[in-house]
Amino acid sequence: MLEISNLALPLDAGLEGSQADKLVRRAAARALNVPPRDIAEIRLLKRSVDARKKHDVHFVATLGVTLAAGAQAEAAAIEAAVGRKGAPNVKAHQPYDPLQVPQAATASRAAAEPRPIVVGTGPAGLFCALYLARAGLRPLVVERGAAVDDRLAAVDAFNAGGELNPHTNIQFGEGGAGTFSDGKLTTNIKSPWSRHVLHLFVEAGAPEEILWQAKPHIGTDLLVNVVRTMRKQIVAAGGQVRFETQLTGLQFENGELAAAELTDVATGAVERIPARRIVLACGHSARDTFELIRDAGVHMEQKPFSVGVRIEHPQQLINRAQYGKAADHPALGAADYKLSVHLRPKAKKAQQAADQQGRGVYTFCMCPGGEVVCAASEPGGVVVNGMSRFARDGRNANSALLVGIGPEDFESADPLAGVQLQRNMERAAYEASIAAGGKPYQAPAQTVGDFLAHTAGNTSKNVRPTYARGVAWCDLRSALPPFVADAMAEALPLLDRRLHGFADPQAVMTGVETRSSSPVRIVRGKNLQAQLAAEAPDPDVQNAPEPETGLYPCGEGAGYAGGIMSAACDGLRVAAALVDQVMQPGQKPMSSQ
Repeated sequence: MLEISNLALPLDAGLEGSQADKLVRRAAARALNVPPRDIAEIRLLKRSVDARKKHDVHFVATLGVTLAAGAQAEAAAIEAAVGRKGAPNVKAHQPYDPLQVPQAATASRAAAEPRPIVVGTGPAGLFCALYLARAGLRPLVVERGAAVDDRLAAVDAFNAGGELNPHTNIQFGEGGAGTFSDGKLTTNIKSPWSRHVLHLFVEAGAPEEILWQAKPHIGTDLLVNVVRTMRKQIVAAGGQVRFETQLTGLQFENGELAAAELTDVATGAVERIPARRIVLACGHSARDTFELIRDAGVHMEQKPFSVGVRIEHPQQLINRAQYGKAADHPALGAADYKLSVHLRPKAKKAQQAADQQGRGVYTFCMCPGGEVVCAASEPGGVVVNGMSRFARDGRNANSALLVGIGPEDFESADPLAGVQLQRNMERAAYEASIAAGGKPYQAPAQTVGDFLAHTAGNTSKNVRPTYARGVAWCDLRSALPPFVADAMAEALPLLDRRLHGFADPQAVMTGVETRSSSPVRIVRGKNLQAQLAAEAPDPDVQNAPEPETGLYPCGEGAGYAGGIMSAACDGLRVAAALVDQVMQPGQKPMSSQ
């Protein structure tokens, strides 16, 4: 099969039907300089939208093409394309090589190791557990929240005005926080695990189109079935999954894991079990687990992260801004965006260190045709996030509007000082809503026009907020640290230059978004295992041996990922390292595969 890349296609080629197929076939034939009848098969490998010129919005595709005449004709087509002026890139297609998982059951039995424990069923935990199960290690997976069907019921009840369940909510439960998101699988990392993640998602029931979309997404409605299927795959391969079970204790002996304490969150029953290897994929909101890890003497560091609000616009406004006259073309769907600006430092008066360097303000987790969701996980705090369904057919677009912050903004040197800053903002948002006449867990909201004019209380004329529990119109500055509010106010007009209408006065900002990423990092070495603060190797000693603690920080909560895709990749990477170390004790793990 040939692979033709960087091939321009008209928008009509993205529709269903024979006419669209003809357009694609003709474009492929022109690229290869052969008659369309010489093409036996065409497979879509990648496709994106090129909207840089609003008068010429089109697709850019990579196609897999098989010629009827066979391999010799394909080799000749490659050679001919090299010398033809203006020809697209043509090469031999390299098919996907499925993930190979080594078998470690024999080595595990020989070492008399207890089954590994995986904490958390977000993308990092699920992909890690699936790899371990297929390696024959029979992992025990523990999740403090409920299975996905019970979790859906709990989230629906809270959205309807019910009580918050601190163990089962949008942050906790089967699938992790990513289940209630857009299911975006885009990432900036260049990981060799990425292709495996996409194919494993499809194996679990995700749409095959995620294999060729330039910006693949699954959507909350489809993710529910995908994570349920992955759990069944883990169990079928020998793993065990226990819901409403929380890691509440760790015991180290001579610097190595010896036991774990698990608590049934429904009954309070505590169980102590032997543990040699634990994968800590708890997510970025498991604050009590962070406290447990810190108090156990594990080396942790403060980490920069970002906070802000959700901003909502009519989806049609975004479509027009991105696609111009092509906005209504049925092959395009809902438009997205990704914006950023780096503010200039303010040198005339004393500033915090970050202000002296200039803060970054950017959009994150943009959800086309989506909704702002109730993402609280602790009583007395308001947290927002965003999600979309697969169709992305909601009336509004929303995105996080975030300001970068760092340890220089925290109030102490405690590793969990960033967590405290998050809590302070979430409680302030809760109180701001109540003070404005809102009900518990309603979110504070403000139009962009009011925010920039330092006024408050006016409802938007163009945007109906999608936050399920309702909003209270008030001044968001009462819930935001001053430096965050000031940075957002300075950035909004600048971002509007990049996307016309972004700072529309009637756009709605809803607060607060504090869980964009983890505020801590659980330090791990090259062997991907955590270090005890008292046992950490001296950095000044060359080739100092790394401790074999048996604790593997993994994914976004541990500070090594940012989103579904990178968390899943990290889960596979950690699983591969763990299997290597079971099979070859004392050896350095393979970093990739």
